[in-house]
Amino acid sequence: MHRILPFILLIFILSCNFEKKTEQKEVKPQAIISVPDFDENSAFEYLTKQVSFGPRVPNSKAHEECKNFLISEISKYADAVNVQNFTHNYLGKTFKLSNIIASFNLKSGFRILLCAHWDSRPYADEEKEPSKRIQPVPGANDGASGVAVLLEIARILKDNPPPIGIDIVFFDGEDLGIAGDLDNFCIGSKYFAKNKSVNYSPQFGILLDMVGDKDLQIFKERNSVEYAPDVVEYVWGIARELEISEFRDQVKYDVYDDHIPLNEAGIRTIDIIDFDYPYWHTTEDTPYKCSPQSLKKVGSVILNLIYKYKANVAER
Repeated sequence: MHRILPFILLIFILSCNFEKKTEQKEVKPQAIISVPDFDENSAFEYLTKQVSFGPRVPNSKAHEECKNFLISEISKYADAVNVQNFTHNYLGKTFKLSNIIASFNLKSGFRILLCAHWDSRPYADEEKEPSKRIQPVPGANDGASGVAVLLEIARILKDNPPPIGIDIVFFDGEDLGIAGDLDNFCIGSKYFAKNKSVNYSPQFGILLDMVGDKDLQIFKERNSVEYAPDVVEYVWGIARELEISEFRDQVKYDVYDDHIPLNEAGIRTIDIIDFDYPYWHTTEDTPYKCSPQSLKKVGSVILNLIYKYKANVAER
C-alpha cells in the first residue's frame, strides 16, 4: 500500500495542475483609440495664407507679417507659446530671426518634437534663367507646406487633447545660406539646439519639409536612418498601416536640414521630405504645385503617431 499511495497522489497533483494550465484567461477587449481626422482643406488654406504675404525672406515686410500671423494663429490652440528672437550676421547684414515654439499638454514629461521652417529662400538659385536667380522663392512647398500641416495639427490638438506632450517649433533662417555654405543654413534650429534647456529631452523629433508636392514621394532620408533608424521604421510602419504608399521603403538622398543640428544636440530627429520636387529653389514653388491631399497624407501619419504612440509603446 505504501508504494501505491505516492503514485495516486502524483496523479492527483498532476491532474490539478493540468486543470489550472488549461483554464482560459479572461481576454479583455483592447481600447479603441480614436484618431481625429486631418482636414486637408484647412491645411491648404494655411499654406496659401503664408504664401499670400509674399516670400518670407528675413528682414522683409512679408517675413514680419507672416511671423505675426503664425504667432497669433498658434496661440489660439497651444497651452503655451514662446518666441526666440535672435540675430544672425551674414553677407554684411544683420538678419532678425525668430523661432516660434508652441507646447501642448505641459504636464506630460513624455514629449515629442514636431518642427518645420517658416522662412523662404532669398534667391532662386536653381532657376535655369540667370536673371531669375536673384529673385526670392515663394516657398509654397519649401517651408509653407510643413508649417501648414503643423498648424492644422495644432488646431486639432486644441479640440482633442493629446495623451502625450507635444512641442511644435517653427524654425527661422533655414534657407538663408548660399549653396555649399552649410554654416549659414539651418540657423534657427542651430540656435534652438544651442539654447535649449538641459532638461529638455523629448523622445524624438520629426521634421516636415517639402511635404505638399502634388506628386508626393517620400523616401527615407539617409541621415535620419543613421541617427534614428527605429523612429524612421516606426513612422513608415504607420504609413503602411494606413496604406499611404507615398512613403517609400527605399533610402534616397542625403539632406542637410534642420534635423542635423537637433541630432547633434542629442534630440534624435528624422526628416520627412519629398526631395523629388522639380520646383525646388525656383520661382515656380507656388501653391499650384501643391495639393491638399498630400498634406492630408502626411498629417494623418503624424496624427496617428501622436494619439497611438503611448499605447504602442506600452504593448512592446
